[in-house]
Amino acid sequence: MGDPHLRTDLGRVLVTGGSGFVGTNLVSELLDRGHEVRSFDRAPSPLPPREGLETIVGDITDTDDVAHAVAGIDTIIHTAAIIDLMGGGSASARERSFAVNVAGTRNLVHAAQAAGVQRFVYTASNSVVMGGQRIVNGDESLPYTTRFADLYTETKVVAEKFVLSQNGIGGMLTCSIRPSGIWGRGDQTMFRKLFESVLAGHVKVLVGSKDVKLDNSYVHNLIHGFLLAAEHLVPGGSAPGQAYFVNDGEPINMFDFSRPVVVACGERWPTVRVPGRPVHLVMKVWQWLHFRFGLPKPLLEPLAVERVYLDNYFSTAKAERDLGYRPLYTTEAAMAHCLPYYIDLYTQMKGASAPVPAPA
Repeated sequence: MGDPHLRTDLGRVLVTGGSGFVGTNLVSELLDRGHEVRSFDRAPSPLPPREGLETIVGDITDTDDVAHAVAGIDTIIHTAAIIDLMGGGSASARERSFAVNVAGTRNLVHAAQAAGVQRFVYTASNSVVMGGQRIVNGDESLPYTTRFADLYTETKVVAEKFVLSQNGIGGMLTCSIRPSGIWGRGDQTMFRKLFESVLAGHVKVLVGSKDVKLDNSYVHNLIHGFLLAAEHLVPGGSAPGQAYFVNDGEPINMFDFSRPVVVACGERWPTVRVPGRPVHLVMKVWQWLHFRFGLPKPLLEPLAVERVYLDNYFSTAKAERDLGYRPLYTTEAAMAHCLPYYIDLYTQMKGASAPVPAPA
């Protein structure tokens, strides 16, 4: 094991996916800390011009774009990805997910090695070890799953293995961060999906036992983990070649976590519970029928059902030991900060889904 006391300055930092939810928050935090930052994404950065910020618009699947993005960079934090939580998708969806999440990551690593980049932090997922099993305080000794219910997990397993295999090659040190469900201001996935279900009238019951828990990663706790990991990517340090679970350290039932947000948006919360296993089976069959015969998408992805009827939460003990990680924000404090954002997001979505009155 390396020395956790060895740390380094990040130098000039490249954030891939810099225009996304995690990337935008990460870029802002780096700038606030006085770093020079280059944001690389297919879309322009939504951030206003700031001293120290450079924005490059490009595609991670394009080797010339990637070579341009990594030039002169010391540290890369790679957050860009396609999040496809459905399994059994079309050939084109599969091809696109692998092109971006796997081949794009390989492009980035090889270009970074050639450009003399010193540090590379990859964003994986806790799902790389889940595989539909019950996990309580799981740690990094768990093997990779070989059961893939969605393209996101499948591509994350392949890409993380590759990134860690490249540690030390070409003088570049690598590590991987495995967040849980990421939430916070700018979130367009976790609560947006819930709001879509609420607005469609699909949230009628609670699935699974009230005692089942999962963990989540508040975006600023996750960013704290990213930066600690990057600082510990130093020869003889603790992070090179390692993977780390980074989350809020407060396992909670998903419905208990979601309830305050939905109620604050003015919606009623269901009280009836149904067993999770039969719901999961129905959604798996429905998903198969969707891809095989063109039926509408299932109300819930099977992976989403697993998260509410099976315990799946992970220990941050390794990140604490190697990186000095502790969550900066409790769930309660973070939720108080984010609630206005989520209420506004729900109001916007509700307004957009309202029927347009017929002309008089």
